[in-house]
Amino acid sequence: MSEITIRAAAPLDLPSITAIYRHHVLHGTGTFETLAPDEAEMGRRWEEVQARKLPWLVAVGGQGVVGFAYANWFRAREAYRFTVEDSIYISPQTQGQGVGGRLLDALIEACTRGGARQMLAVIGDSANAGSMGVHRSRGFAETGRMPAVGWKFDRWLDVVLMQRALGSGATTDPV
Repeated sequence: MSEITIRAAAPLDLPSITAIYRHHVLHGTGTFETLAPDEAEMGRRWEEVQARKLPWLVAVGGQGVVGFAYANWFRAREAYRFTVEDSIYISPQTQGQGVGGRLLDALIEACTRGGARQMLAVIGDSANAGSMGVHRSRGFAETGRMPAVGWKFDRWLDVVLMQRALGSGATTDPV
């Protein structure tokens, strides 16, 4: 999909972001949420990411927002402050067209510029080959699996942990 623009998300994007995420909550195993959040809740999440000065990006094509990605703190404790976790969701009509990779590339770049040193992917469902593949193609390595930690759609689901260094990673002290 060549006619895609990646840009920072704005409040006007929230209806599309909410609809895309709703689809993944109701039909996918990439998120372990089982109740789709409404637009107000997605707005609260977007504001939280903005307040932390972390990127929330959208992919925009001819039909509007076709995907989004953001980074948030991996954990709230101070020692984790240079480690972020990514989240990427693509509209069902656009999956498999390279949008997730383009969003991940932009997210990696923005987080590196912002001083993050490690990015983690916490991938719901070990059968999620698309997500694992796009992360692997961007230098992520699997660092662990947690078997049967989620229950969704009447079955147990694993979580796959993947990680990649950003910038100089752990080779130098953070600035």
